[in-house]
Amino acid sequence: MNTTTHSDPEAAIGRLVPLLQQGDFTAAEAFAAQARKEFPFEGELARLHGVALLQLQRRPEAQIALERAAELAPASVEVQCNLASLAMQNKNPDAAIERLRATLRRAPGHPAVLQGLGNALMAAARYSQARESFAMATHGAPQNPGLRLNLAAAELQLGHAEQAEIYAREVLQMAPSFDAAHALLGHILRAQGRAQDAADAYQRAERLAPANPQHPFHMGLMLDEGGRLDAAVHAYARALQPGSSYGAALSQLVFAKRRLYDWQGLDELSKQLHQAVADSREGVTPFAFLAETASAAEQRRCATTFARGIEQSTAPQRQQLGLSPAIARPDAPIRVGFAADGFGEHATGLLVVAMFEALATHAELEIHLFATAPSDHGPIRQRLETAAQMHDVAKLTHPQTAYEIRAAGIEVLFDLTGYCGKGSAELFALRAAPVQVNWLAYPGTSGAPWMDYVLADAVVVPASQRTDYSEQVLRLPRCFQPNDTTRVLAAPPSRAECGLPMDGTVFACFNNAYKINPAGFARFMRILQQVPDSVLWLLSGPAGADDRLRAQAAVQGVSAERLVFMPRLPHADYLARFAHVDLFLDTLPYNAHTTASDALWAGCPLLTCIGDTFAGRVAASLLHHAGLTELITDTEEAFVAMACKLGNDRAMLATLREHLLQQREQSPLFDMRGFAADFSRAVQAIGARHRAGQPPIDLDC
Repeated sequence: MNTTTHSDPEAAIGRLVPLLQQGDFTAAEAFAAQARKEFPFEGELARLHGVALLQLQRRPEAQIALERAAELAPASVEVQCNLASLAMQNKNPDAAIERLRATLRRAPGHPAVLQGLGNALMAAARYSQARESFAMATHGAPQNPGLRLNLAAAELQLGHAEQAEIYAREVLQMAPSFDAAHALLGHILRAQGRAQDAADAYQRAERLAPANPQHPFHMGLMLDEGGRLDAAVHAYARALQPGSSYGAALSQLVFAKRRLYDWQGLDELSKQLHQAVADSREGVTPFAFLAETASAAEQRRCATTFARGIEQSTAPQRQQLGLSPAIARPDAPIRVGFAADGFGEHATGLLVVAMFEALATHAELEIHLFATAPSDHGPIRQRLETAAQMHDVAKLTHPQTAYEIRAAGIEVLFDLTGYCGKGSAELFALRAAPVQVNWLAYPGTSGAPWMDYVLADAVVVPASQRTDYSEQVLRLPRCFQPNDTTRVLAAPPSRAECGLPMDGTVFACFNNAYKINPAGFARFMRILQQVPDSVLWLLSGPAGADDRLRAQAAVQGVSAERLVFMPRLPHADYLARFAHVDLFLDTLPYNAHTTASDALWAGCPLLTCIGDTFAGRVAASLLHHAGLTELITDTEEAFVAMACKLGNDRAMLATLREHLLQQREQSPLFDMRGFAADFSRAVQAIGARHRAGQPPIDLDC
C-alpha cells in the first residue's frame, strides 16, 4: 500500500474513492485508516472508512468510524444514510427509520434519504408508508429507475399488482438492461397468475445477469406451474451452478426429475440433498423432501430449517399486524377456520366435503372456509359453499388474509395446504389465529413455531415417533383422513377401451410419479415377472416420462407392452376405472393418500408396505381402519411375496373386493357422521384449552 503523505484531505479522498468504486475494499480500508491518522478531523475520510468497513462486514468498527464522521460532519446527509444502512444490516429498521426521518427534517425532499427511508419502511413491513416515501423520492429524481422499481415493489406488497406492473414497465423503458426490473416484473406477473409471462420475464433477467441463480430458479418455478416440467428441469439445473449451495434449486431439481422418471444422475443429486438437510441449508422444500428415503428425524430437520427462514422473513409483518386474540363467550360455538387452495375439484376438496356436510349439524362449532385459490365453480365447491361459510381470499395478500381470518373471530385454524403447492406457511406464520393445526395436505411435522398441533392417528404417528414432531399431537380414534362417501361409481368403459388385455391380472399404481422411485419400480417389475400375463396400469406422465419407464422395464426384463398408461381424467371417470384393477400396489417412502381412499371406496384391494414416516404410513392407517390389516406388509420382500400370491389367486382378489364393498356400509373408515363427531370432540378439546388459557398438549380424542 502506498502511504505517501498527502498535502490535503481532498487528495486522500480522491485516491480513496476509486478504490471503493472498484470494489477493492481491503485496500480502501487500509488506505483510509492511514489517511485518517494524517487528517483525524476530516469527516468524509471517516465516513469512507466506515463504508469500506461495512463492505468488509466489520460492523462494530464501521459503527465507530461512522459515528465519528457524524461528530465531525453533523450536517452530512451521506453520513446519516450510511448509519441508517448500518442499522439495517444490524436488523434494526426502526432505528434506521428514526434516523432518516430526523435527516429529512434537515434536508426535506432529499431523494437519497427518501429512498433509504422507503427501504427501511419496507424492511419493517410498513408498506403504505414506504410507498409514500418512494413516491416523494421520484418527484426529486423522476428518471431514477431504482426509485421507481422500489415503488413497484411496495405496490406489489400492498396487493396492487396491476399498479406495480405499470411502474415496473416504466422502469424497463428507462433501463431495459436492468435485470432486477425484469425479475420484479416476473414476481408481479406471478402474483397475477400469469405463469408463462412471468417465466419469460425471468428468462430476460437471466440473460442479463447469468450469474444470478435466482433468475433461472424462479423461471423454473413458473415453467413447472405451467406444466413445462422438462424445461423447468433445465432452469433448475442452471440455478444450481457448480459449487452452488442453493438449497431451493437443488430440492426442486430433484423433485422435478422424480416427476419425469428422469433417474439419470438422481442418486448423486439425492445424496447432495440429504447433505443439504444435514447441514441445515436454507431453502430445501419440505414437501419435495418427503419423496426422499429419509427418516422422520431428517424430515423434521428439513422442515425446521425451512420454517426458520419463514419465521424470520415474516417477523416484521407479524409485528406490524399486531393481531389481537379472538375473544368469545364461554358458551359460544367455537369458530373454526380451514385455509386451503384446494376447495374444489382437488384432492383436498374431495376428501373433506362430506365431513363438512356432516359437521354442519354440530352446533358447537361454527365452520369457516378460507379459499386461497380462485373458485373452479364445480360441484365440490358448490357443496362446500353450502356446508360452511366460504371466504374467497384468493386475491388477498397474506396480511390481508390474516386480517380476514381474525375479523371472522377464528379461534382454531386448520392448515389444509402446508408446504404443498404454493403453500400457506407465510400466512400461518403471521399467527392469523391463536390455535393453529397442521392437517391433511402436508403429511409430516411442520417444524414451525406457529403450528400448535398436528392432527393424526395412532398408526401414522405412533408413540415411538413422538419426538419427531414439533407440534403437539392430536390423535383421532379413527383414520385421520376423511372421505367423500357420497360418490357414485359409474360403469367403466371396457378393458379394451382402457388399453388393457382381456385376461390376466391388472396391477395398478395411480400415485403421482414422484412417489414411484427406482427401487419401487424394481419391486413392481419383480411382481410382473412372477405373475404371468399381468400388466401394470399407471398414470401417464409428461415430456417422455412414459417412454422412460418403458425403457426401464425392458432393462429389467419386462416387456414394455406390459405397462399401460392412463391419461389424466375427470375424477368420476378415473374412479370408475378401478373396477378393472385387481390389486393396487402402493409406494414407499410416500404412500398413496387420497388415491388410496379412492381405491378402497371403489372396492379395489390395496397392498402397502408400512413405512417409517407419516407419509409412508397413511395407507396402513386406511387399511387398519377398513379391517384389512392382512394387506399391510412390514418389509419389501413381504410386499412382493404377497403381491405375487394375490396376483396368482383371482378368487382371493374377488373375495377382497367383495369385502371392501361391504365395508363401505360398515367400516369406521367411511363413517363420516362418526368422523365428524370425533373431529368435533377434538376441536372442542383444544378450543376449550385455549379459552381457559391453557397451553397445547398431546391429546388422544
